[in-house]
Amino acid sequence: MSIKKNLIKLFGFILLSMQGLIVQAEIEDRISVFAVNYPLAYFAERIGGEHIELYYPIPQGIDPAFWKPSVDEIIKIQQLDLILLNGADYAKWLDKVSLPYSKLVDTSKSFNQDFIHIQKNATHQHGPKGEHSHAGIAFTTWLDFSQADAQAKAVMQSLSKQLPAAKQQFESNFQSLSRDLNNLNQELKQIVTSNQAVLASHPVYQYLARRYHINLLSVMWEPDAFPSEAEWSEFKGLADSHGAGWMIWEDEPDQQIRDRLKGMNIQAVVFSPCMNRPEEGDFISVMQQNIENIAAVFR
Repeated sequence: MSIKKNLIKLFGFILLSMQGLIVQAEIEDRISVFAVNYPLAYFAERIGGEHIELYYPIPQGIDPAFWKPSVDEIIKIQQLDLILLNGADYAKWLDKVSLPYSKLVDTSKSFNQDFIHIQKNATHQHGPKGEHSHAGIAFTTWLDFSQADAQAKAVMQSLSKQLPAAKQQFESNFQSLSRDLNNLNQELKQIVTSNQAVLASHPVYQYLARRYHINLLSVMWEPDAFPSEAEWSEFKGLADSHGAGWMIWEDEPDQQIRDRLKGMNIQAVVFSPCMNRPEEGDFISVMQQNIENIAAVFR
């Protein structure tokens, strides 16, 4: 009798051990991922869920397009399973480092024939972050929500290849994200119903303007830097010829700038590209707020 009890205990111990091993295996069976910007990081988190371990060292307040990783950060990125790229010449530091080709995922590859090429552009400075130019290819691809959906799909496909056992879950999570992106796409299409002339503070809205047929012209201003009188004079000529009554900003412009624009009968409205992780909310909630903000332009 005692032998039988001991066998039962032993069997129970074996079962518990096996369950523990299975749980441990599930925990360890995760995909390590780096993303070059927050939109891709959000797509990876949303699709991958508990199956991914995201490495995203880019500090808040820094534009990921012009961020430069340290040597230690590059070494860490090289060791990860997947490196999610935006494409469209995004993140110039990628040209200066060696990364494992087999781990690279160009999320905009499916629509690279539709990239917008910028013929010429001035160099300017974002405060202490140094000078840079927006010349070349427009890279805020995700502001066309149909392109954002294609990028999210590329993330889903790459995760599925890495972990086939979780493919069904990745596909389900992608479908949920895709519905949210499609809803944003449809909302914006319904809002932009007129040929209202609009100005933008920065040349980052090219895909937004093309997809949603916004009559948009851009300057090179920063929300926290009051333009010179020469810049204001040039701006007035542009605003008068374009007939714009609204100006889109990446962030809230200083009150001085708002007041000067108001004196020119131009109202400021924020449409954040959400390049980096927001202080509050997430990619979808920021874009939803953007749509609510810009709706005033087309009423």
